[in-house]
Amino acid sequence: MSNSSPLKIHPSAVVDEGAVIGEGTAIWHFSHICAGAVIGNSCSLGQNVLVADNACLGNNVKVQNNVAIYGGITVEDDVFLGPSCVLSNVTNPRSQVSRKSLYEKTLIKRGATIGANATIVCGITLGRYCFIGAGAVITKDIPCYGLVLGNPGKLSGYMSRHGHKLTFNESGRATCPESKFVYEKVDQQVRCLDLNEDEPLPTDLSIGSQGYDSFKS
Repeated sequence: MSNSSPLKIHPSAVVDEGAVIGEGTAIWHFSHICAGAVIGNSCSLGQNVLVADNACLGNNVKVQNNVAIYGGITVEDDVFLGPSCVLSNVTNPRSQVSRKSLYEKTLIKRGATIGANATIVCGITLGRYCFIGAGAVITKDIPCYGLVLGNPGKLSGYMSRHGHKLTFNESGRATCPESKFVYEKVDQQVRCLDLNEDEPLPTDLSIGSQGYDSFKS
């Protein structure tokens, strides 16, 4: 385990020797961090979370209760994994056939949100700041800022970095009702015009002050 501090590790959690855990991370009740796991700074792992060998989490990742992050899965910075969402690493698992050397890579890119009870089939990439609705089943790559709902998951629009559905005008531009950042869509690709996607949010925009319903038109 990393010597970085301060760490918050609940006494009921199991952290195997060799796990690397960044400064300021909190690991809560009954979670298990395996020897080859890498976890960044300022992460929060809720109750009953598994981070397996060869799984990697970036900085400021929020993992809610009952989530298993298996080997071959990479989670970039600022990702939110909702309660009991399901991640996998073998497309065709069989108990009688060992495929430990064939784990498929899944990449969850910066700022993505995966809703409660959603299922992510392995071997795909979830784009930056995409938003996977609760209970959705995702079987293919998702574009940046894409909003995906249902089973099977279908692209239902695009979400802003603050988690609001974007309505694009005839010029292909949309304004987030909370941040007022302007987004542009060109050939189904969305980008923010007001803030580089590698930059953290300004301090005044990093704490919500109004509920979601208050932004509905």
